[in-house]
Amino acid sequence: MSRRPVAQVNLGALQHNLRKVRELAPTSQVLAVLKANAYGHGLVRVAQALTDADAFAVARIDEALALRTAGIVKPIVLLEGFYEAAELPILLANNLQTVVHNELQLTALEQTPLEGQLKVWLKIDTGMHRLGIEPVQFESFYRRLWQCSAVLPEIRLMSHFCCADELSSPRTATQLAVFEQLIAGRADQRSLANSAAILAWPQSHVEWVRPGLILHGISPFNDSVGQHHQLQPVMRLSSRLITLRQVQQGERVGYGGHWQATTATTLGVIAVGYGDGYPRHARNGTPVWLNGREVQLAGRVSMDMITVDLGPDAKDKLGDEAVLWGPELAIERIAAAAGTIPYELLCNITPRVDYQYI
Repeated sequence: MSRRPVAQVNLGALQHNLRKVRELAPTSQVLAVLKANAYGHGLVRVAQALTDADAFAVARIDEALALRTAGIVKPIVLLEGFYEAAELPILLANNLQTVVHNELQLTALEQTPLEGQLKVWLKIDTGMHRLGIEPVQFESFYRRLWQCSAVLPEIRLMSHFCCADELSSPRTATQLAVFEQLIAGRADQRSLANSAAILAWPQSHVEWVRPGLILHGISPFNDSVGQHHQLQPVMRLSSRLITLRQVQQGERVGYGGHWQATTATTLGVIAVGYGDGYPRHARNGTPVWLNGREVQLAGRVSMDMITVDLGPDAKDKLGDEAVLWGPELAIERIAAAAGTIPYELLCNITPRVDYQYI
């Protein structure tokens, strides 16, 4: 029996979640976002399973080339665009689409001779203030892209919401209004909706939606979990009990003695730690699923181990499976207990974890 933690990835759940996106945005095409190793789930395997997606989006060119090397032929969009003009022939040779979000990229397209044309998505900053051209630049950029010989005459327009997961915030409606005013009267295809907007802002769905987190069965909202939106968790992270020990009332556990037994109890040590990607800052009391019940983290997370309070009458045995997150225990709860977000937990899983695909 291996002591390595296991990340079991349920490809059937992944496909279910894509179907749910289709139900939520029935008239939109789906640009499935697979950046950061498909949110820690495995870039190539996830892409191979999402056969019903219309296109894929990644952040960087190396991710796109990995997909092409694996035989993925669907359209791929570089969300950060290209970094330098020397990459443009690589994009063309691999049939990659690029976002354009600054003057340097536009100038490179205008000045670089290419033996073909690239499909471009023009990104407009409507309030995120991260990537994208300013609204006052839109007319100029739009005209120059249409005139550029390196660009296919089918420009797509996009923006990104900063607060779509905050339903009481007025900023999403403001960004929508800015975007719609800018592009009024144009027939270009558009993309606005991320995972939160797919769930909560149907007026933003337009021609393309960009699901990321919800494809993996996870809620983008702080007050819900994926199951509340009829999503199915895709990843199940588990490990094993490697030792049991008795502690007496008042005894302290782990580095710094940050957990103290309030009564005599049994502790279990589980073979997972921050060296595997389990969050270092998970608090005492963070739940772990073991033998049909929740037990609580007791003491600081170590590099290779965590300790849980099994209770004074524990019947658990060495080798029993412990679920860190998955269908039995929502990852959103673990993220909250660690003062972070599910995105970070998924992206922090290390190569020590054994991936299994079902």
